[in-house]
Amino acid sequence: MYDTFFYALKCLHSPLQIIFYEDRNFQGRHHECMSDCADLHSYFNRCNSIKVESGMFMVYERPNYTGHQYFLRRGEYNDNQRMIGINDCIRSCRMIPMHRGSYRMRLYDRPDMSGQMQELNDDCPNVQDRFRMSDINSCNVMDGHWLMYDQPNYKGRQYYLKPGEYRRPSDWGGLSPRIGSLRRISDSNN
Repeated sequence: MYDTFFYALKCLHSPLQIIFYEDRNFQGRHHECMSDCADLHSYFNRCNSIKVESGMFMVYERPNYTGHQYFLRRGEYNDNQRMIGINDCIRSCRMIPMHRGSYRMRLYDRPDMSGQMQELNDDCPNVQDRFRMSDINSCNVMDGHWLMYDQPNYKGRQYYLKPGEYRRPSDWGGLSPRIGSLRRISDSNN
């Protein structure tokens, strides 16, 4: 009883919450999550619908924030596969903190922050058109949280970038250095 009370109190004050359901239309076993979780497998066998009660999250098809990544903001996703292309295998999630300051990132055409460098502080729908480069082999996110896409116009595979250094594409989960577009993550876009 004592633990249940404090869990309920924590839920009331938690600014971010995501709920995973085994079946479509928010049916079946479910699990509520209010923070990063590196391995969701013990909470459910499959995931076919999701509710994001508040905040923004990245969900991943494999444990430890690996595999395909999907950005979710507040809303109801009653059929993951039909609505956002997620299969029923969600194994980890990461909450994205709200950022209200400036955004700044440096992009490099070679690994380990070397080679040609371009600086970015706003959305970029087409990396090739803007910078005459489509391969990004490393980057340094100085300010803000970003989504990177492997195709122009915010399409294709998504990669979440929080502040820090990414010395090679595998550091952000990329299979290749080919990047088509980048977008700032904020409450007002995406």
